[in-house]
Amino acid sequence: MTTLDEGLRTDHSQAKKDGAHTHGGEAPLSSRGSRLTSFAAADFPVPTGREEEWRFSAITALQPLFADKLDAAGVDLEVTAAEGVTVETVARDDERLGTVGAPGDRPAALAWENFEKAAVVTIPKNATPQQPTVLKRVGNGAGATAEHIQIRAGVHSESVVVLDHSGAGQLTENVEIILEDGARLTVVTVQEWDEESIHASAHRAVLGRDAYLKHVVVTLGGKAVRMAPEARFDGPGGEVEMFGVYFTDAGQHQEHRLFVDHAVSNCRSDVAYKGALQGEGAHAVWIGDVLIRAAAEGTDTYELNRNLVLTDGARADSVPNLEIETGEIEGAGHASATGRFDDEQVFYLTSRGIPVDEARRLVVRGFFVDVVKRIGVAEIEERIMLAIEKELEITAELAAK
Repeated sequence: MTTLDEGLRTDHSQAKKDGAHTHGGEAPLSSRGSRLTSFAAADFPVPTGREEEWRFSAITALQPLFADKLDAAGVDLEVTAAEGVTVETVARDDERLGTVGAPGDRPAALAWENFEKAAVVTIPKNATPQQPTVLKRVGNGAGATAEHIQIRAGVHSESVVVLDHSGAGQLTENVEIILEDGARLTVVTVQEWDEESIHASAHRAVLGRDAYLKHVVVTLGGKAVRMAPEARFDGPGGEVEMFGVYFTDAGQHQEHRLFVDHAVSNCRSDVAYKGALQGEGAHAVWIGDVLIRAAAEGTDTYELNRNLVLTDGARADSVPNLEIETGEIEGAGHASATGRFDDEQVFYLTSRGIPVDEARRLVVRGFFVDVVKRIGVAEIEERIMLAIEKELEITAELAAK
């Protein structure tokens, strides 16, 4: 288990004390912004686990997603489109695809090279559908699969798109997210795979002027899941909120790697991920990278990760990284903490007549509830809390042994 000191929301001078690095001119080789991106999988060697971006990863479990060919029809797609929203199936030569940016690792590049057809979700200009658009992928156990999705939110539209994953699958995918000026979009991705499934997913979002993106990751199942959401501002006044909830059980590896690229002025980002771990070999990884480029004056950014370790044998790695190239910002900071179950809170509740099992449930619910309530999609919030209840039944069983 890795425990990191808590950071505080700070101005630029304090952010440097918290581990930020200030640079001028071109981004140095150590900069997050200088990472290799390419549409060619051959440009990315097969990971060994010794690379910085793979050193916390479940290399052995993810091996099927490193192979040159991923041609199985391993997931079935079910679409429920909100009124006014179109969901098209297009060939890989559609000129809209690949415009957000090139992949940043081998599974994402292989997903680009191997997918045959893509799903393109389009929310028209000024549209405000009342119901979410849902793309549900159910793994059928056929083998390693590559998929591609693009979500396009028109000018001043406001909508919700849910990407739902379940079943037995081996999936690597790219998700492109495009917000035109003034668009407001919520994207929720749920990973509730069967216990032997593996999943690598790269989400790349680009925000226009005054656009707002709420990006939510919910990871509850799978043997090895690696989520890599990225957001880039292409116009001033943009705002991105990135929320995550995960519950890691025995033998599971759940990894979340975020990157927020502040490339223009007067934009805001807020990141908050919370996870709980239980059981032997449970491993959660959270990496949060924020880059404030020299032109991004007036930036306001903050990132938070909290991990609650419920049993022995679980491990959490949490690494926030803040890189700043200008001093003319509103604020920048991060906070990261990993800790065990708070017995004092349990004692407080039991001393007031609450049974110990119920006291533990209340503490865990309270740990998650502030992030869950910020999701803003009632069906997803309810689903998360029900999933947490099921996980807490496992917690009670482990505690009783």
